[in-house]
Amino acid sequence: MARDSDRPVLLWFRQDLRLADNPALCAAMASGQPVLPVYILDDETPGTWRTGDAARWWLHHSLTALSRDLDALGLPLVLRCGDSRQIISDLVSETGAAAVYWNRCYEPFARKRDETIKAALKRDGIAARSFNSALLHEPWTVENKAGEPFRVYSAFWRACLAKDGPEAPLPTPEALESTPAPAPQGDRLADWALLPTAPNWARSFEAAWTPGEAGARDRLTGFLDAAVNRYKAERDRPDIEATSRLSPHLHFGEIGPRQIWHATRADIAAHDLNEASAEKFLSEVGWREFAHHLLYHNDTLPDHPLRPEFADFPWHENGDALAAWQRGRTGFPIVDAGMRELWATGWMHNRVRMIVASFLVKDLLIPWQEGEAWFWDTLVDADLANNAASWQWVAGCGADAAPYFRIFNPVLQGEKFDPDGAYVRRWVPELAKMPASHIHKPWLAPDDVMRQAGVTLGETYPTPIVDHGTARDRALDAFSRIKKAA
Repeated sequence: MARDSDRPVLLWFRQDLRLADNPALCAAMASGQPVLPVYILDDETPGTWRTGDAARWWLHHSLTALSRDLDALGLPLVLRCGDSRQIISDLVSETGAAAVYWNRCYEPFARKRDETIKAALKRDGIAARSFNSALLHEPWTVENKAGEPFRVYSAFWRACLAKDGPEAPLPTPEALESTPAPAPQGDRLADWALLPTAPNWARSFEAAWTPGEAGARDRLTGFLDAAVNRYKAERDRPDIEATSRLSPHLHFGEIGPRQIWHATRADIAAHDLNEASAEKFLSEVGWREFAHHLLYHNDTLPDHPLRPEFADFPWHENGDALAAWQRGRTGFPIVDAGMRELWATGWMHNRVRMIVASFLVKDLLIPWQEGEAWFWDTLVDADLANNAASWQWVAGCGADAAPYFRIFNPVLQGEKFDPDGAYVRRWVPELAKMPASHIHKPWLAPDDVMRQAGVTLGETYPTPIVDHGTARDRALDAFSRIKKAA
């Protein structure tokens, strides 16, 4: 019978696809036992929230990068597909593993699954250890003065800032000197068919992204070296590269929030950064923390309104309008530009996410869950906590929600945040020759301007699918009735 010191530790990768600041990896390698890294593609546990198609593209490339990085440590990555509970049990039996280590996930289905796995392992005498690699603070450690979860972001973030700072990130482990654990049979990544084929709708993703830990590290370094100093002033401008675009790297755990926090704080201390701008950037990391805090304490957040009175909201089911929104054919240029950017790159600027979300739920009165589902399938950074919390915020039915009377005017939003029309021209090329004075409201342009720009409404570009003024009044009436009923 093998000695415990010869029995491997299964290192179960999930949303932590990196080597640096990976506490489960560091603990496994410090155990003195052979280490066997494993990734499981589990489409059964999440139910309807299985990884969306855009995120599957990212996952393929991220796993490719992780496998290469692990090889440099002398650790082969084993791939398996199926129910995680059964596969972990099978792998323990096949390898004689003495322990299973992983970093925690916080989605309701993941927590339930992990509790089941941990109980089964301990029942069989197998050590099971989990760690925090995804958040600055565990969700249960941040409470208000009454010992309850927060429902307002600003108060939540103040409480986080009042706590001791997050621990320093862990370094990348050095390669093992001992013989690695024998690897059992695994799947070929290509056989999972995570990449689109016919048609290859992700072709343009390649130019926009570099999945993997190295790509995340380069993205953070580049942002701190340049754009962060303009972040506070320009972060709402989709026509300017002023945001970090770290969100997909964070979701897949190719970089951790502790790394971002300490790198940013170090640059502030060295007087290399505009402190106010850098603090604003860190507060957006705080919003991500808040979203996970909300999901941890409210399991139904992705599916049901946090404010129960919204269960009876008079939403409109309109398949044609929903399809026009999804395809970027609403006739409102800033909305259409955002939806087309999403389809082309798997990402959308955050200000534009708010604009298109407001248009869907308030101009069209289409349920926020429809938008949430579309984003889940088309965003490379699709994150259950962020997606649900943000859609509920815009819809007015979540924690710290936008006031019901806050209805974004897509024309004014476009003119304010894309003043020269550069963003619209990039993603709605049929309007490229429109002057800035009319590009956000082409239906009001004089006939001669339309002719010179080569635009014919209803032919080369859609007429607006709704009158914003009328839609606003309708939405205000519906929301005010909900407010009175609360």
